[in-house]
Amino acid sequence: MKLTREHLADLAVGAAFLGTGGGGDPYVGRLMVQQCLDEGCEVELIDPKDLSNDCLVIPTAMMGAPTVLVEKIPSGDEAVASLRRLEKRLGRKAAYTMPIEIGGINSTIPLVVGARLGLPIVDADGMGRAFPFLEMETFGVYGVSGSPMAVSNEWGDCALIEAVDNRQMEWLSRAVAIRMGGCAYIAEYAMSGAEVKRTAIPNTLTLAIRIGEVLRKAREEHRNPIEALLGFLPSTLYRYGRVIFKGKIVDVMRETKAGFTIGRALIDGITPFSSQMEIEIQNENLIARQDGKVRAIVPDLISIMNTETAEPITSENLRYGQRVTVVAVSVPELMRTPEALDVFGPACFGLKEPFTSIEEID
Repeated sequence: MKLTREHLADLAVGAAFLGTGGGGDPYVGRLMVQQCLDEGCEVELIDPKDLSNDCLVIPTAMMGAPTVLVEKIPSGDEAVASLRRLEKRLGRKAAYTMPIEIGGINSTIPLVVGARLGLPIVDADGMGRAFPFLEMETFGVYGVSGSPMAVSNEWGDCALIEAVDNRQMEWLSRAVAIRMGGCAYIAEYAMSGAEVKRTAIPNTLTLAIRIGEVLRKAREEHRNPIEALLGFLPSTLYRYGRVIFKGKIVDVMRETKAGFTIGRALIDGITPFSSQMEIEIQNENLIARQDGKVRAIVPDLISIMNTETAEPITSENLRYGQRVTVVAVSVPELMRTPEALDVFGPACFGLKEPFTSIEEID
């Protein structure tokens, strides 16, 4: 599948929804890919099932605080430099690149890399959403090492990290990203086609495009976009979703700390919803509580959407007074296994509440 300009707007919206507030503003990534298309480059997606087992796939991404990205817009050369440096370390050329996460700008960084280098992009990712830590990948959960890893900035600096495990890789690279100004561009989790097929969440780029398309067409046909989206989800790996709250944002507390966007949003209910919802944020929306009761919790998706436009709102764009609808969505079963919850379940974020699927929450 070759992407066109028409796909990009839908992809940006769908990636913002799946990103649960994190992953960086997809609008910036959309403009970067659009520039590549305007220059005559091609962006080609390949289904993971079509990969040869022995090919080399190198994922590329941005890491750091999304709030920094707003003021530190990349050119696209940064992630290309990281991929080239990792190829040099491995002594092999990549046949493909792919996203590490489907959320926000990280759905589009690999598209820029692929367009610039003439590499197809694998239609899959390692999170099925966005997470704040690099070890929180289904790749790593099911046995792929994240390092060696390359980290680059806009000045041409590049650090190569070789760590004893994926958690240590995250810790070391986070310090480098902070030194590079709060965000950096990476190549990591180099793996074979067989490992992609075994560990990745498939077809999430085309899913993001379809989500954006469903919302757009519903608006054009004067139907309720959020209801249309909830009707579409059962046909995907994300089998279930529902509205858990509607209201007005009355407070947003947000700071950039240790390379992350940390904070919370408070939402006063609008009929038929009463009382108040609190959503905790660490780049992404981690837990939604109403009157102290959990309404949804990581790794299930918690997406905050503009009630009037049905546009997903990223964490750095939350503002006082916005009328919002909070949607919770179940993640694929690959992300709910005991092994997966040991890596990106609630306890990994310091939350005391255990994981309870949204299907089980009243």
